[in-house]
Amino acid sequence: MPETIGVILLAFGGADSPEAVEPFMTNLMGGRRPPPELTAKIKARYDLIGGKSPLPEITRRQAAALEYLLNEKHAVARFRVVVGMRYWSPFIAEAVGVLAQAEIKKVVAISLAPFYSRVSTGAYEEEVRRVLAGAGYGMDVVFAGGWYDQPGFINAVADRVSAALEQFPEERRQSVQVIFSAHSLPVNHIEAGDPYVEQFKATSAGVAGQLWLADWHMAYQSKGGGQGEWLGPPVEEVMDELAAAGHKEVLVVPTGFVSDHIETLYDIDIAQKRHAEVRGLVFHRSEAPNVSPIFIEALAAVVLGSLKQ
Repeated sequence: MPETIGVILLAFGGADSPEAVEPFMTNLMGGRRPPPELTAKIKARYDLIGGKSPLPEITRRQAAALEYLLNEKHAVARFRVVVGMRYWSPFIAEAVGVLAQAEIKKVVAISLAPFYSRVSTGAYEEEVRRVLAGAGYGMDVVFAGGWYDQPGFINAVADRVSAALEQFPEERRQSVQVIFSAHSLPVNHIEAGDPYVEQFKATSAGVAGQLWLADWHMAYQSKGGGQGEWLGPPVEEVMDELAAAGHKEVLVVPTGFVSDHIETLYDIDIAQKRHAEVRGLVFHRSEAPNVSPIFIEALAAVVLGSLKQ
């Protein structure tokens, strides 16, 4: 019988029901219960997107599709793919426990954040190490390297952008201003050596080059609270400049997100769209990769490449 290899898809998490919003926020805040006014504000945003985040379900579907693909088309071994989330169930500790119970000794862990930062991928990997050290599991875990420039990932994003451009009248498509967007981060993380911005640039340039985009821009969204400078410019600022320059159409590409969640469904589809329309811009967004077959193939290539390390 071939060896079974475990794969953990490491994700941020999201409130998967209206009742989960407050405890999810408590997890995000390190165990501190959020102020009632903040909870009410976030719940109102969730209400506008159906009351919950689709991220947990989409991530489970990505895991199921990846497991099927690896076992049916890339039969170098048997694979068991599980989901481990940082701030919601199934937590990373639960995912590691499932594989340990199945007596799986070799594991590939993949962060679903395409651009490396200590606060995303770094934190996920540290949590895996903490769980392994605390439980004494005898696992050999390989952390997949950066896949921001993996050809399949570039193809998956380009495919979504191409489909989204078709929402504009054919005679206007060459004039559409494409804005690649990623989550903003504190600037001090970048100054400390995170390759986040450079990886974001590489992905954006790869997609733009594949589609021969003449006019494209990079921007950031969903800035957090706290002190200090954050990465910019914000998407809204770029749209202001484009409108002032006489442009009429914009397409936002959620390049830093592989699953739809509140930061695509609310921050982009509602807040950014409202901002664009007030300025007279025709606004559309490309879909996140989600369970695109091209994206699942890209994840399979990342797994197989990691096993060769």
